[in-house]
Amino acid sequence: MSVFDLNAVPVLSRSALDRAEHLRADEQALKEGWGQAKLVRMNRRGQVRVEGNAVVLEEAVTLSAEPSPHAVFLGVDGEFHLWAVRDNEIEGELTDLRAVGATLDLDDFGAGLLSTAIALLNWHDKAGYSAHDGTPTRASNAGWSRTSDSGHQEFPRIDPAVICLVHDGGDRVLLGRQHTWPEGLFSLLAGFVEAGESLERCVEREIKEEVGVDVREVRYLGSQPWPFPRSLMVGFAAQADPEQPLHFSDGEIAEAHWFTRAEVREALAAGAWGSGGGDARLLLPGSISIARTIVESWAAAD
Repeated sequence: MSVFDLNAVPVLSRSALDRAEHLRADEQALKEGWGQAKLVRMNRRGQVRVEGNAVVLEEAVTLSAEPSPHAVFLGVDGEFHLWAVRDNEIEGELTDLRAVGATLDLDDFGAGLLSTAIALLNWHDKAGYSAHDGTPTRASNAGWSRTSDSGHQEFPRIDPAVICLVHDGGDRVLLGRQHTWPEGLFSLLAGFVEAGESLERCVEREIKEEVGVDVREVRYLGSQPWPFPRSLMVGFAAQADPEQPLHFSDGEIAEAHWFTRAEVREALAAGAWGSGGGDARLLLPGSISIARTIVESWAAAD
């Protein structure tokens, strides 16, 4: 089957977080809400503290008596304001967003909370100086912008990337493995969108560069935030000729193979790559990635 749709919303796209944009510039409302606000602390590795099956949310006043310029406002949960702060000294049982998605029951609220926190904090780490005039910047709008000494305002950067399931129009799919990945772990082909390039053209270029294959019938499937460090993954499917030789010209892909639908279904049934698999020929990414959702959707099509 050459045409299929996603059979589920990708995990990180299910956010139920109320971002409460109207509060970001309301300093008085933020100050009044700080006394009961909740805070998530995250280190530079994107790790947060967990207890049992939940991410730890502290009282915001443990950080400071009033809203801290180092904290970012994430939104609201009912009557409580939600903030995040970078803290490299946190201790206890730590995990990151990838692991949370694989091992904890991450609900839609938690997915939105953590993906927003890591994306914003990562941007602040790299935005200390203005790209406009080179002067120092300071956080503004409760962490949703930075303002330079000259008054120029900048907003969080998002880097769009495409990720594509390449199939033969029938029962085979092309999957690749990067050099740094474990043996047997394969996923969809992906790459960043270049300046002046459409998403569809990026799909064609990236797949040609990575495995030497020409694709056609490029079709949009869905998207997902991927805050590692600040990307938006845009999912596609495209068709290619399995008889066309594979060439790994850009050096990113160590190997790629055509797998049958039966092989993919067997790998999906075995779980994510981190949950075992041993010497399996094919291991697939975990549920936190849109790649998993796309592969599952294609595998389920008859």
